[in-house]
Amino acid sequence: MMTSQELAARRERAVSAAVEAGRALGLTVEQPRVLHDVFSVVVHLAPAPVVVRVPTVLPRAVAADLAGRAAQQRVELAVAAWLARQGFPVVPPSPLVPEAPVQREGFSMTFWRLVDALPEPVTDFGPGFQATAELHAALRDCPVEARWLVPLDSAIPDSLEQLDATPLFLTREDLARARREWALLAPLATSREAFSERFPEVGVQRIHGDAPYYNIIRTASGPLMSDLEHATLGPVEWDLAGVGEEGFAAYDAAATRLGLRPLERRVLAVMEAARNLQVVACLALAPQLPLLVDALRPVLEHWRTTPLAGGVSS
Repeated sequence: MMTSQELAARRERAVSAAVEAGRALGLTVEQPRVLHDVFSVVVHLAPAPVVVRVPTVLPRAVAADLAGRAAQQRVELAVAAWLARQGFPVVPPSPLVPEAPVQREGFSMTFWRLVDALPEPVTDFGPGFQATAELHAALRDCPVEARWLVPLDSAIPDSLEQLDATPLFLTREDLARARREWALLAPLATSREAFSERFPEVGVQRIHGDAPYYNIIRTASGPLMSDLEHATLGPVEWDLAGVGEEGFAAYDAAATRLGLRPLERRVLAVMEAARNLQVVACLALAPQLPLLVDALRPVLEHWRTTPLAGGVSS
């Protein structure tokens, strides 16, 4: 496990890289301020109205592929910029620098417009489910090319290999189950064609990729969608995995008003199983982010009680 001193040193390296990159792009940076530090270090390059997101906690397979990280960040920036041009309430890329990721000192970072975020956190996710449906409606026409189900990639089997080599968090029974589950889910998770063959009646489109109902920033002028790091092609059900029956009903009501299809429960079951497995695999990141051990324990306990792979083999 990284010590508190090592975590602080990583944060300082990320801040330093963001400041150097910002200044190289012509920004005036005098008092950089860390706004957030969990999976990414998010830095306001004050006094410039620019925020830099520097991913720092990454699966081994992702961290080793700098070009792949940058390619996905270009998708993220392009999708956010396209939504902003359509008038959709989203945090846009900064107009003060080129719309492209920047690599420095091993980090790949993106630059965003500073918004007037309110200090109160989002605790009522109800409006977020309507916002998710509105986002899906907007993204139906998005022309940005995106890969299939980006969050469900080679990082999962590689993370399971890491957890096998260092059996601190999962039992041997857990690992055996996880591998069986990935064997069942991998064809659907990695192939649009396999998904369409399994669910021919379910359309796919560009989606947020990571719990959009949660990734909303409250501002004085209204809520803004944010954090499109995993913008991807997939079924809308992926964005609703784990929200529960009330959340499904709220989304379906909004989707009906917007002319979208309702959620398909068989696909939901598979996407929730995939999401649970993704979270279990995230335990491989615990040495980089020790707070994950306690944070993921309830998910792990829940996962052990769920049907294997959402019943996809039935």
